[in-house]
Amino acid sequence: QVQLVESGGRLAQAGGSLRLSCAASGRTFSTYSIGWFRQAPGKEREFVAAINWSGGSLYYADSVKGRFTISRDNAKNTVYLQMNSLKPEDTAVYYCAVARLQFYSGSLQVATEYDYWGQGTQVTVSS
Repeated sequence: QVQLVESGGRLAQAGGSLRLSCAASGRTFSTYSIGWFRQAPGKEREFVAAINWSGGSLYYADSVKGRFTISRDNAKNTVYLQMNSLKPEDTAVYYCAVARLQFYSGSLQVATEYDYWGQGTQVTVSS
């Protein structure tokens, strides 16, 4: 059974930083791509960032490019999302997800490319 557990979400000030973690178990972590998505109240879930299985390809939504950085530590089965220069519009529940296929290097920006999701962690940015 695949499990993903997000952590690190909390209340932050605009302009501040947070680091989210996604701890994975149940698959050979180093062979799967991981993505971060977010969902704000009343809005659809949207892509934020993704890292392919090798860590050699990174993808970002335009809204976070230059502010957020995704990385992975395969020894710890964990993916991180470093969030800098936070804005109130970053307020959302953040979810990590694991790609359906091993060694997958597709767009990684569409929710249907993933099959297991974490429970989410709340990020609130105050102005």
